[in-house]
Amino acid sequence: MTKQDEEARDLRIARHLDAPLDMVWRAWSEPDLLAQWWCPKPWRTEVKAFEFRPGGDFHTVMHGPEGEVHPNPGSFLEIIPRQRVVFTTMLTGGWRPAAPPFIATTGIFTMRADGQGVFYEAVALHADPASAARHAELGFQEGWGIVIDQLQALARSL
Repeated sequence: MTKQDEEARDLRIARHLDAPLDMVWRAWSEPDLLAQWWCPKPWRTEVKAFEFRPGGDFHTVMHGPEGEVHPNPGSFLEIIPRQRVVFTTMLTGGWRPAAPPFIATTGIFTMRADGQGVFYEAVALHADPASAARHAELGFQEGWGIVIDQLQALARSL
């Protein structure tokens, strides 16, 4: 696969967060905190399952202001404390195959201390360019950008 092929299937956003790495990690690793920043407000997140380990269940439900409900079952694939979280919507806990999701993705979130804050990158991997394009059209950059801003604000407040 060429780099161009990967770029057509991957969406990414990176930012410098003005927050301590330990607090960014805490916001990621504690389900009550994750629920506060995981989807753009005024939407809210319900955390139904959060087994923060490889193979553990990761199931959130996003609730919209007009009564919209978007369940997002998945599984954690990799956890490296204070560095990296990887999950997928293609599996559920215990490595069980998932029902076909709304948009099949693997999310890779990396973070590292960067001067006075954190370099943070979120990458959404997709099966094909059409799925990535659909995710982009649905507002990946804007939505995930808002979520990163919410993550930063929460981490700064801890």
